Amino acid sequence: MVALRSDAAAPPAKASLVESAYDALKSAIRDNVFPPGYQGSEQEIATQLGMSRTPVHEAVIRLQEEGLVRVLPRRGVQVCAISPDDMREIYEVIVALECASAELIAAMPPERRAPIVEELAAVNAAMEAALAADKLVAWAEADGHFHQLLVERSGNRRLARLFHTIMDQSHRARMLTLRLRPKPALSVREHAGILRAIRTGDAAAARDRTKAHRVRARDQLLPLLRQLGMNHL
Repeated sequence: MVALRSDAAAPPAKASLVESAYDALKSAIRDNVFPPGYQGSEQEIATQLGMSRTPVHEAVIRLQEEGLVRVLPRRGVQVCAISPDDMREIYEVIVALECASAELIAAMPPERRAPIVEELAAVNAAMEAALAADKLVAWAEADGHFHQLLVERSGNRRLARLFHTIMDQSHRARMLTLRLRPKPALSVREHAGILRAIRTGDAAAARDRTKAHRVRARDQLLPLLRQLGMNHL
């Protein structure tokens, strides 16, 4: 049996460690384990995550590019806070990305868009079931999955990459206000309207309904953040 060179396995192993550190640190930020404004050294973060410093360092570089952390020279790493003004800008980007995605899917041939509509409809049904059971966290997870799929199934990988970055930044605000907003029954109906437009291949209606849905969500969330004095999330 031919022995493998030890350095041949090194790149995949390192990549796996970096990916694990990236996922763990992103989850800790999204779930407020490291809350907005948290500041610590890479070693302190690595210790809390139960990891070594090197993959955490690589993960920090990626997360800085995504706007979730900033590296402060000689002072460590800081988790970025998000203000209501940041959220307004984030929603402007979300609206643009999702409207473009809905148009792209609606413009696909019927045989391509039909399974996408069915997949999205199944997620929308899961949202409705979670809402009926008053499981708001499950509803929020399904809602996030619906919007993620809408962009990913557009076939445009650049749209998908931008979307993932921007949604990671907005996740904390959505979860912090989840139980402070009116029960989100309207979202399921609005999603159904988007799907009807996509199913019939009406790209303009798909775009317009997607925009109306996201603008309504924005106009509900931003005043609430200001009303509650949530200046930094």
